[in-house]
Amino acid sequence: MITIEKKQNRERDINIAFRVTEKEREMIFRRMEQAGIQNLRAFLLKMAIDGHVIQLDLSGVRDMVRLLKNATDNINQIARRVNATGNLYAGDVENLRRRYEDLWEQAGSILRKLEEL
Repeated sequence: MITIEKKQNRERDINIAFRVTEKEREMIFRRMEQAGIQNLRAFLLKMAIDGHVIQLDLSGVRDMVRLLKNATDNINQIARRVNATGNLYAGDVENLRRRYEDLWEQAGSILRKLEEL
């Protein structure tokens, strides 16, 4: 719960207070140290005003993992067939090429989204 209290005759006349767990407090102080800031109020004010909230949509990564699994499954099937028969078919190679093209397209999409952050 956040408590907001207004004080008179001050430039910053609104007080905002909130409670944290011991673990959260340790994390805050660790971040302060990483930022090179020693004043808790200054750090919290800076983060509240200038900090970034990053919400990642990992659906693209999940799709890429699925594509990668499909491609590796196909490679294994082709390797088994080549080992058993000694034949490598052009259709198999074309199928792998398309799957890797899909993978690179998905990787590029993920990288473009990360660049936007």
